[in-house]
Amino acid sequence: MIHPGPAPRGDASAGRRVLGVPQRGIALLLLAAGLARRMGQPKIFLELDGRPLLLHALDRLRDEAIGDVVVVVGPGDLDRATGLVGTRARAVVNPSPEAGQSSSLRVGVEALAPGTAAVVVALGDQPTVPPAVVPGLIRLWHATGQPVVAPRYADGRGNPVLFAAAVFPELRAVSGDQGARAVIARDPARVALLELDVPMPPDVDTPEDLARLRAGR
Repeated sequence: MIHPGPAPRGDASAGRRVLGVPQRGIALLLLAAGLARRMGQPKIFLELDGRPLLLHALDRLRDEAIGDVVVVVGPGDLDRATGLVGTRARAVVNPSPEAGQSSSLRVGVEALAPGTAAVVVALGDQPTVPPAVVPGLIRLWHATGQPVVAPRYADGRGNPVLFAAAVFPELRAVSGDQGARAVIARDPARVALLELDVPMPPDVDTPEDLARLRAGR
C-alpha cells in the first residue's frame, strides 16, 4: 500500500510548490511533467478503463516499503493532479519542463525528504508496469546493496529504476532529455539487474499508442 502523508501545505521555495510533508525511507518519484507534444494534451489525465493514466501508473508502482510518493507535474497541472492523487502522493511543479526529463528529475530529487534512503524513479506515461517490478527492485537492492537497481525485460533494460541515496548528487546534476540514463551507464559494475521474462512496458506518447493500449485491454 502507499501510506498517506500528513495534510498538504504549500512551499514556494526554488520556484515550485510542494504539497504535503514527506516521509523517510524509500520514496517513489513519478515523472509526469512532459510537454506531450505528440499527444497534444497532458497524457497523465487521459483515461484508460475510465481512470486517468496517472492513477494507473501509481497503482502499478505500489509497495508496502514505499512511504513518500512524489509526482512531478507541469506548471498548469498542479491542482488537477493534486485532486486526483489526494493523500496518496505529493505534487511537485517543474517550472521548466521544456528543459527535458532531467529537469523533472532534479525537481523531484530536491523534493525528497531528508534521510530518504532510496528512490524508485518511474515514468508517468508508462501505466502498465508489471506490479511485481517495484517489489523486485527493492528486494534486490536489499540483497545486493548496489546503489542502482534496474529491471531488464525480455527486450532490454527499462524503467522504473531504484537509486540509493549515494547516487542522489549525480541525479541532481543531470541535464538534457535523457533523464538518469547517463547515471546508470556511468559504472555498470554498480548496477544490479532485475531479470524479468516479460516485455518492457510501452510508453504512451501518441494517440495511436493510447488506442493500442485501450484495444489490448
